[in-house]
Amino acid sequence: MRADVDPLMGDNMKKKTDQKTKRVIKPWFYAGGCASLMAFSGAVVSQDVTNAASNADDTSSPAIRQRLAEQDARIQAMHAQIDALQRQLAQQEADYRSLRHAVGMDVLSRQRGGNIAAGGLGSSTLPMPSPDTAVDVQATQQGTPSAPVGQAPAENSRPPEVAPIFQQPGVLTPRGKIVVEPTYQFGYSTADRVALVGYTIIPAILIGLIDVRQVRSTTQTAILTGRYGITNRMELEVRVPYVDTHTDTVSREVLTGSAENNVFGSSGKGLGDIEATLRYQINNGGADKAYYIGWFRFKSRTGRDPFEVTTDCVTRCVQNLTGTGLPVQQPTGTGFYTLQPGLTWLLPSDPVVFFGNFSYLYNVERHNVYEHILLGGRQFLGNVKMGNEGDVSIGMGMALNDKASLSIGYDQTFIGRTTESGQKLPGSTKVWLGQLLIGGSYRFNDKQTLNVTLGVGVTRDTPDATVIVRVPMMF
Repeated sequence: MRADVDPLMGDNMKKKTDQKTKRVIKPWFYAGGCASLMAFSGAVVSQDVTNAASNADDTSSPAIRQRLAEQDARIQAMHAQIDALQRQLAQQEADYRSLRHAVGMDVLSRQRGGNIAAGGLGSSTLPMPSPDTAVDVQATQQGTPSAPVGQAPAENSRPPEVAPIFQQPGVLTPRGKIVVEPTYQFGYSTADRVALVGYTIIPAILIGLIDVRQVRSTTQTAILTGRYGITNRMELEVRVPYVDTHTDTVSREVLTGSAENNVFGSSGKGLGDIEATLRYQINNGGADKAYYIGWFRFKSRTGRDPFEVTTDCVTRCVQNLTGTGLPVQQPTGTGFYTLQPGLTWLLPSDPVVFFGNFSYLYNVERHNVYEHILLGGRQFLGNVKMGNEGDVSIGMGMALNDKASLSIGYDQTFIGRTTESGQKLPGSTKVWLGQLLIGGSYRFNDKQTLNVTLGVGVTRDTPDATVIVRVPMMF
């Protein structure tokens, strides 16, 4: 059958087949070209976008850097303001502490206590602490540990400082410190005595002896006191006195018919009784919280005692009335060992400080005591026991400024009767001694202070006037 096909017809069929093939290929060719063109265009667009972004970054980088620089400048300015505020705060706190100290509120953070930083015969002065309160804020913000720029004040172990007027000091010496305190004490007293020995027939008519005496005594004592701080709560004190005393007795000779007064004078000078005192601060006080200081004092009898001096009487001390019965020389000591425990307290209460003292003095009994009699040798007295003493004192002090302070107080002492060989000594009675005390203190510097105390006798048996000047110096 294929041989019968017309050649022209075969050519026509071939042409038609080629045309169909071309019609089928042409759409795919056009589609592929469009896709290629679109891909090329996308690449060009992407490149343009990238170039545009790059150009934009290149254009905006200086602006960002400028903004960062401005922020850094503002942060630095804020740091400077914070530092200035901190300095102002530290200055205000320092002024506040100075004002508290000026009005006597500072409890001894000197110290205080602090340590000294300043009561009684043994007052000491110490500088007040000035803690730095600045804080390194920049280092804290950066998260790095800052170096310590301040130190928290140590726990206050010293009571507040006031003008001392009592013998027992109220301020302890700091650990390892030594206080040397020279003291001058002046005392003057007078006493009138009228003794009637006899009996009356009718009122106003006396048969017997009338003995009228007036005694004037002057005592000057130079004392060297040393204190050492064993710890911040404990101190040891030693007092070495040198006594110079003189007594004039104005009386009339008895049983002689004399109408004139005679003056019998006697004096004595030399080393007095050396004392040692140990003090311990019991608690930590503060504003409206009292400090308590316990102490124990031992007094020797290194001075010349009343039993060693010679008495102007031959037998008057025993039987008759010969001689004056007065010592030819004045003693410089009491003649008895003494043990004295006590408690001192101080209560700060803005703007003053209240303080006081309680103590009990025990005189150790002496055995086989003899009395020296003028032209008569020695007279046996037996066992002698001086009366014990109870003492209570109270006062208040206020700082006038950062250097001066003023104190006022009252001291009351009770003295028991003296016994001889277990029996109450004839003529010995209980005695009450009352004294009003006014004291002032002025601090020259952190290590030297001047203390002056004036005592005025309230009862008859108390010295009329007592003046004490102390100058404690710290080393």
